[in-house]
Amino acid sequence: MKLKKRPIFLLVSLFLALLTLQACGGDGQAQQSQGNTGGRGERGGGRGRGGETVQVRSTTPQRIAIQRIVDLSGSLISPDQVRVSSEVDGIVSNVDADLGQEVRAGQVLIQLDTRELQLAVDRAESALRQTEAQLGMDSSRPNVIPAEEEVASVRTAIANREDARAKLRQTQELSSKGLVPRADLETNETRLKVAEASVQSALESVRALRASLQDRRASYELAKKKVTDASVRAPASGTIAERLVQKGEFIRANTQVATIVQLNPLKLQTAVQEKYANVIRRNLAVQFRVEPFPEDMFTGQVSNISPTINQQTRTFPVEILVANPTGKLKPGFFAKGAILTQRDASVLAVPQEAVSTLAGVSSVFVIEDGTIRQQNVTLGAQEGNFVEILDGLKGTETLAASNLNEITTGMKVTIATNAPGRSGATETSVQPVPTPAASRGNGLRRGSGGN
Repeated sequence: MKLKKRPIFLLVSLFLALLTLQACGGDGQAQQSQGNTGGRGERGGGRGRGGETVQVRSTTPQRIAIQRIVDLSGSLISPDQVRVSSEVDGIVSNVDADLGQEVRAGQVLIQLDTRELQLAVDRAESALRQTEAQLGMDSSRPNVIPAEEEVASVRTAIANREDARAKLRQTQELSSKGLVPRADLETNETRLKVAEASVQSALESVRALRASLQDRRASYELAKKKVTDASVRAPASGTIAERLVQKGEFIRANTQVATIVQLNPLKLQTAVQEKYANVIRRNLAVQFRVEPFPEDMFTGQVSNISPTINQQTRTFPVEILVANPTGKLKPGFFAKGAILTQRDASVLAVPQEAVSTLAGVSSVFVIEDGTIRQQNVTLGAQEGNFVEILDGLKGTETLAASNLNEITTGMKVTIATNAPGRSGATETSVQPVPTPAASRGNGLRRGSGGN
């Protein structure tokens, strides 16, 4: 058994030896390769030291006009939203209000059945005419009420009183001569008193009829109004947002039947940070966009400004009036835009391609006496392809405007001829020079500048 195992042991030992030799050879080749390419790697890290240059365009700061803005976001609402209700009971006989339908002020939306209401009108009119007849009013002059003494019942009572007075005088004369008994005199005196009471009663009846006349007239007008109210009309122009009743349905008074919203104009409600309280005023222009129409720019004007600040959000409400003649905008749309506050005529700015931004720090590359110097700057508003410089530049510098990720502080430059096809743009040849490691590793080389 031992003689059979020995060849297997020798084979395993030979295989391990070959693996060890191969690993040693690979390490040597790697070291040799690394040694041979070390110089080339160093030259690659320091591009241009062997004469290779980086071509960049140059530019200068400019004075431009910049529109100052305050960003906003908010929702569009309808300035007038009317809930239309029925003022009378009745059965809905016709519906002329559909969702989304545009209506005019005074247009009939819901029609109720008027048969019972018309009967009430006839009854009230009959009672009114009866009272007018009792007062002796002329139908051709319904607003002229005769005097109390001109009413027939009062005239009759007055006539009876005068007759009683005349008979009493005659009886008194005859009684003084002893021609009539005492009983006749007392009878005529009583008759006069009754006649005077009749006159007073007639006058009171006329006054009661006059008061009743006002009540009958009011009842008659109210009955007619209910007939008119059976036609539920739109109180304002707008668009139907809700229709809450159906034909044949019985509804009670004060039942809401529809909702009307005004679409032109609309209001944009937003909230502005308190730091802008000194620049926001009425009639400022506003520009905004909505998600359904991302390519369209809509405009408006600041109409209302709240005088108080919300202590939780440190903002104050602002309302913007927005014309919507085509109805393209709808209440509820979310809008994002800006309030145009003021326009500054002379602002120091540079093209965006000359600015490099990394980790929130912005800088430019200034060309001075043939050498690159990286300069941190503070950015402001943006206008087109230009960005405002608040701090860091005087305005007379020459700046690199391309290949910003390939240059750094200390690189030597030479100014070349104008780049073909670029008006006023200058091409600059940049040659790196040895710089301290700290300068090369400042971490601000790559940013928003274009190549």
